Amino acid sequence: MDIIKPEDNPKKSVINWASLRENRAKYEAMKWTDLPPIEKNFYKESSRTASMSREEVELWRKENNNIICDDLKEGEKRCIPNPVCKFEDVFEHYPDIMANIRKVGFQKPTPIQSQAWPIILQGIDLIGIAQTGTGKTLAYLMPGFIHLTSQPISKGQRGGPGMLVLTPTRELALQVEAECSKYTYKGIKSICIYGGGDRKGQIDVVTKGVDIVIATPGRLNDLQMNNFINLKSITYLVLDEADRMLDMGFEPQIMKILIDVRPDRQTVMTSATWPDGVRRLAKSYLKNPMIVYVGTLDLAAVNTVEQRVVVIAEEEKRAFMQYFIDSMKPKDKVIIFVGKKLTADDLASDLGLQGIPVQSLHGNREQCDREQALDDFKKGKVRILVATDLASRGLDVHDITHVFNFDFPRNIEEYVHRVGRTGRAGRTGEAVTLVTKSNWRVASELIEILERTNQVRIHLTGGKKKSKQQQQQKKPTQNKTETRVVR
Repeated sequence: MDIIKPEDNPKKSVINWASLRENRAKYEAMKWTDLPPIEKNFYKESSRTASMSREEVELWRKENNNIICDDLKEGEKRCIPNPVCKFEDVFEHYPDIMANIRKVGFQKPTPIQSQAWPIILQGIDLIGIAQTGTGKTLAYLMPGFIHLTSQPISKGQRGGPGMLVLTPTRELALQVEAECSKYTYKGIKSICIYGGGDRKGQIDVVTKGVDIVIATPGRLNDLQMNNFINLKSITYLVLDEADRMLDMGFEPQIMKILIDVRPDRQTVMTSATWPDGVRRLAKSYLKNPMIVYVGTLDLAAVNTVEQRVVVIAEEEKRAFMQYFIDSMKPKDKVIIFVGKKLTADDLASDLGLQGIPVQSLHGNREQCDREQALDDFKKGKVRILVATDLASRGLDVHDITHVFNFDFPRNIEEYVHRVGRTGRAGRTGEAVTLVTKSNWRVASELIEILERTNQVRIHLTGGKKKSKQQQQQKKPTQNKTETRVVR
């Protein structure tokens, strides 16, 4: 037997990490060579906007839902642009956009639009934090149209779409696509890409050429990995409802998608809340952004909504919901939020058996059924929609009068989004939330939100054994009711 001496063993190879990093840097540089030029600054400040004094600007921001702005660039800070008070102040050089605005009949920009447009049109990355229903979609779409049609190269030379909007749900993606279609600008073509849709049809449209892609991360990642779509041509990127995308676990897909989007793009991120996860996402994918938020960076439910919280026993929830529905007025329209898909089907089935027109919306329904449910609800064919949190974002129905939280949401951020489904577009609304002992862990956070808007809390304690006569009554038993205003 041969004896192998230690010195006869070949030396183990050592990984040269410095060389690998250098090679990676070279590869990245090669990947982005020969990209067409990109232009970002298209803002022409009106004389009226430029002439605003510092005091006028501060007063205007305060009176318009307390707009607060900051420059997140490290080092020397840039000057925050003055807000635009009228559409003409920002779009007077874009007559086609002004014609669309007049056709729709808008009177003036919303607070988030008035401050976001001057920033985005200067080519600066933006983080926009505002409550739902405050016009965030048009805040990024209008500058996006101008960005796309003002590039130094033609559509044909671009080699793919120029604008990408990533959204968390199909419903929100379809809503954004509808806004794109409503404000048609210089023949811009858009497509909505989402799971559950016609994949072959989506591929056909993308390969023929589009300007704007509105997509959910899962389906877009699928088309990207199979080389059906070129993302290197993207120069304007939107991460819409970023907090919701993180809640739904889309961060890995977002990372894969953005690997193929050119690094010198312009990026806009919108969110209704500003948790740590969204801050991390913003730091990773935006360069020297400015931030605009309307109201407060803390969680705050829509101030046009009266919020009522009812503490109740689990077994009395159905009776209370029935009493609420029986009390609805002819023009009332309500979303009943539940925690589980099975509960949504169960409640909708019970109401249907009573002859009450109702629709349900959750992830297990076929896409065509989901679209039909939304269409029926929007057009008023049904005035009750039983839904999971799928409907807490991206559901743009202006005449919802009530939100009824049958089950308390999984976190306080989702509560804010549910409440935001009503009280939209200048209207008022009401939110009724049922809270049981199992929800007490979120009580302190909920109380903080109620205190900010001096809401009324209704305490309803029940759970005692009821008589047969009481059980037959639709109205739930109230053993003790206490109402007080939180200050």
